[in-house]
Amino acid sequence: MSTADEPTSPATADTDRTVRREAGQPRTEGGEEGPETGRDAIIRAARRAFTLKPYAEVTMRGIAAAAGVSPSLIVKRFGTKEALFNTVVDFRPAAAELFSAPRPDLGRHLVLTMVDLRDRLRGDPLLRVVFSLGIEDERTLLRSRFREQVTDRLTAVLTGHDARLRAELIAGQLLGLGATLSLHRPDGATAHTTADRLADLYAPGIQHLVDEN
Repeated sequence: MSTADEPTSPATADTDRTVRREAGQPRTEGGEEGPETGRDAIIRAARRAFTLKPYAEVTMRGIAAAAGVSPSLIVKRFGTKEALFNTVVDFRPAAAELFSAPRPDLGRHLVLTMVDLRDRLRGDPLLRVVFSLGIEDERTLLRSRFREQVTDRLTAVLTGHDARLRAELIAGQLLGLGATLSLHRPDGATAHTTADRLADLYAPGIQHLVDEN
């Protein structure tokens, strides 16, 4: 993977504008960190950029514009584009929050935490494994990280028969929830209900897979 910025094509420029609009981050004076920018904004912008475009078409300049910071700040915080990519494809922080409840409460906790993470991250913490437009090596790395950091970790939490199969099905349920919440915004029913109501309806099916022996 090259770490240098490539020339920006018209298609890349259009995607960069999309990323900037959805990131919603204003540039601070001098491109330094302000209350609405910084590391989280950079990661959020990078996550969207690496999902929407192949790795080779993503530029540090475009990510900086989307995050409202200077390119030099990204270099200072992350070093290279490859290092930033490796941060973006790390599912461990989300997995740590998702799987932090005891098994009897895990189904409801998963739904509520997914909704909370989406709000805090301004995007789904898992869906990029499905929608990444990277080349085969990038998609393979992303899916390998997902299996290791999400599915394998969940398998270790479960007990009883078919733990691996149940973990894969639960991961699919979480991806389905994220896709549904994304597809039906801003006017769908899911946009006008509470996280608790979503958990009332969606969590029992997940909990059945958690409890199955």
